[in-house]
Amino acid sequence: MKVDKSVRDFLLEIQKKKRISLEGNILKMIEAEDSDEEFKTYISSSLEKDKEGRRKRLEVTKQVQMRNKELQESEEENIRINEELKVALSEAEEAKHEALQAKDAAINDLDVIQKKSQFELIGTIVKVALVVIMSVGVITTIMYGIAMATGKDTQIIGSTWSNMFGILLTNAFSIVGTIMGVKYASENKSN
Repeated sequence: MKVDKSVRDFLLEIQKKKRISLEGNILKMIEAEDSDEEFKTYISSSLEKDKEGRRKRLEVTKQVQMRNKELQESEEENIRINEELKVALSEAEEAKHEALQAKDAAINDLDVIQKKSQFELIGTIVKVALVVIMSVGVITTIMYGIAMATGKDTQIIGSTWSNMFGILLTNAFSIVGTIMGVKYASENKSN
């Protein structure tokens, strides 16, 4: 396809003044006159620029596609990592819950052991106190009985015997009261 002189002049002028050339397949359709070297040069340089422009656009397109692929792979990796993090977080929460349950069980066991030790200690104190009270009472009674059998003066031993039983009885109640107070205080403290 040949163009007339006015179109030719217009295309050359635009190229000189504004550096704008024709692009695309239309350039393959335009033919220059054999004698018009300037227009032949215009067409060949426009074809070269078009070819170079296409090559650059193709290169940019390839770079964009490669970058998009990298971004997509990165997004998939992020999704996978987020899923792993969610699983790890739920496992950590479960482990924390189990640790708290184990801690509560250990505290409960320790409390039971402490109470058992306290009850055993109280039982031992009560037994020892009763043995001491009974021993003193029996010994004093035997001494009082021997003194009466031998005919000795029993007035001092009798009042001592009477006072001894009063003191032992008072101490026994004091020990039992103290033990009950400690037991009551320890039960209230745990509540």
